Amino acid sequence: MNQCPRYCVVLLPLVAVVSSVNCSADLATKSQYSTAAALDMSNGDYKNAASIYEFTVKDTHGNDVSLDKYKGRVVLIVNIASKCGLTKNNYQKLTDLKEKYGERGLTILNFPCNQFNSQMPEADGEAMVCHLRDSKADIGELFAKVDVNGDNAAPLYKYLKAKQTGTLGSGIKWNFTKFLVNKEGIPINRYAPTTDPMDIAKDIEKLL
Repeated sequence: MNQCPRYCVVLLPLVAVVSSVNCSADLATKSQYSTAAALDMSNGDYKNAASIYEFTVKDTHGNDVSLDKYKGRVVLIVNIASKCGLTKNNYQKLTDLKEKYGERGLTILNFPCNQFNSQMPEADGEAMVCHLRDSKADIGELFAKVDVNGDNAAPLYKYLKAKQTGTLGSGIKWNFTKFLVNKEGIPINRYAPTTDPMDIAKDIEKLL
């Protein structure tokens, strides 16, 4: 259903070869992206969580992933969108952050969200992976689409908002709100959608 009806161009030394390999299958082979979204937690349990490590998430293909796999790493959590005016800059700068700090201990967790003017219409799975590939957005871990506000908000986001309330209330204001989490899994800062990801670099460096 969510097939990617396009050809992927694979550049090899001195020659360009057009491959008919399925977009996401080719991507998985290279392990360019990993995918993950919040699994239901009992109502109110998120309030008692000591860190993000207590949350289990589900990838875009339905596989469970425990966030304790990120123990000992600095984590940046972002709600992403494909049709937002902030998309191009954030995709580029998140890619830059991953390239600069990934090997030093930073992991970026990206949650697609369609709650803000329906600006993330892509379906989970191959459509989402192909979208990021086409956008040249090598931005880190890719989660399944979630709500970040309201009763149906992902438990992880309820926890993040409780720990870092933001300006004028805890609700997520727009796409590309960012949460910085230390190596103990504790959210220590929250950044507005308009904050350039590279402006967070100095705070990331303090935690690495």
